[in-house]
Amino acid sequence: MSFFKKMLASVGVGAAKVNTELHTTEVMPGGTLSGIVYIEGGDVQQQVDRIYLLIKTHYIRESNDRKVKETAVVAKYLLTEGFTLQPGTKLEKSFQFDLPENLPITLHRAEVWVETGLDISSAVDPSDRDLIHVVPSREMEIVLDAMDMLGFKLREVTNDYAPRLGGNLPFVQEFEFVPTTKFRGYLDELEVLFYPMGNSLELLIQIDRRARGLSGMLSEAMGTDETYVRLQLHERHLERGARSVAQGLEEIISEHL
Repeated sequence: MSFFKKMLASVGVGAAKVNTELHTTEVMPGGTLSGIVYIEGGDVQQQVDRIYLLIKTHYIRESNDRKVKETAVVAKYLLTEGFTLQPGTKLEKSFQFDLPENLPITLHRAEVWVETGLDISSAVDPSDRDLIHVVPSREMEIVLDAMDMLGFKLREVTNDYAPRLGGNLPFVQEFEFVPTTKFRGYLDELEVLFYPMGNSLELLIQIDRRARGLSGMLSEAMGTDETYVRLQLHERHLERGARSVAQGLEEIISEHL
């Protein structure tokens, strides 16, 4: 019977279980994630190599003219080293970890989740998945408010494959805005990437000018109607509020029309 139980446990039947309860499901980049991991032993003794938490999300990669959804690990946290889990044993492991500053925001269709896993030798590793709601940081919120003041509507938020721009991640989160007032008729769209740097924030802005006249249509056909601008917003700039940031953004955009 013991051998039979071990065989069943190796394929997940009667094996250990794991469940994570988060103290809050709403977090922000650079904030903290805390909660409790509950582990319950199965029908047989099992050797747990480690317990870990993964922060995951999806991103889109283009391959052979097709868009493929990939999964990326944004952060990984080790909760425990190896130990022996006895049958029927119930354990609790509290945790609190700092989240990365470049954690994607869960606006529109973007998803971020916590995956808890147990590495168990010669067995199916049990896991648990919990969605979290990632809200913009204070610095990002100021920029988003500034964009709104300038009449830009957030049309889409996507995680796109871009390893050269993503730093330690294979993707970047792209915020796509469309003009509704002042810049309507001059711009097709404005795309913004956020690079948090402590209390400061760097923006990479793609200004996509609307084709106007023959020269404009030629520029669009040649792909020269787009301009990339880097903007460093230090703490002193952000402390002045969204209206001040909006004035700076307006000047930069106007220079590149």
